[in-house]
Amino acid sequence: MRIGILSDTHDQLARTQVAIQLLCSEGAEALIHCGDLTGPDIVAACAALPCYFVFGNHDADGVPMLERAAVESGATCLRWGGVVELGGKRVGVTHGHMTVDVRRVLAAQPDYLFSGHSHIATDSRDGLTRRINPGALHEADQLTVALLDLDNDNLRFLSLPG
Repeated sequence: MRIGILSDTHDQLARTQVAIQLLCSEGAEALIHCGDLTGPDIVAACAALPCYFVFGNHDADGVPMLERAAVESGATCLRWGGVVELGGKRVGVTHGHMTVDVRRVLAAQPDYLFSGHSHIATDSRDGLTRRINPGALHEADQLTVALLDLDNDNLRFLSLPG
C-alpha cells in the first residue's frame, strides 16, 4: 500500500491539489495530512482518497470547522494525534509542535510516525519507529510531499514547483 503524506499546506488549495494529483499519479492509495491545513477546502481536497489528518498549531481556532469538513467529506480526523492501521502497519500521526502529543503517539509503538511543523523534509529512526516529515507546501525552501510504500518501506520525497 502506498501512502501519500502531506503537511503544512496552510490553506494553499491550488498547490495542495497539484500535490494530491502528483501523489495519485505516483500510486498513492491513501493520504495522511500532518496538520496546519487551516481550512475545510484542504480536507475536502485530501478526501479524494481515503484521508486521515491531525490538527496543527495553525488549526487551533478552526477545529470545529475542520471536524465538520471531515464528516462532510468522509475523512478521518485524528484530532491532535493518533495511530491508524494501514497496509498491516501501525501509522502514528501528529503535527509535531506539542511534545506531549509526540510522546503519547510514540508510546503506542507505531511502525511509523508522520509529523510536520518544521517545514523540513526528514526521515529518521526513533528506536523501532521510523519518523517521517514530508516537508511543507507553504513557506519552505523546497515544497515537498512524500510517498511511502508500506509493502517495501520505500520512501520518496516529491518536489513541487515553487
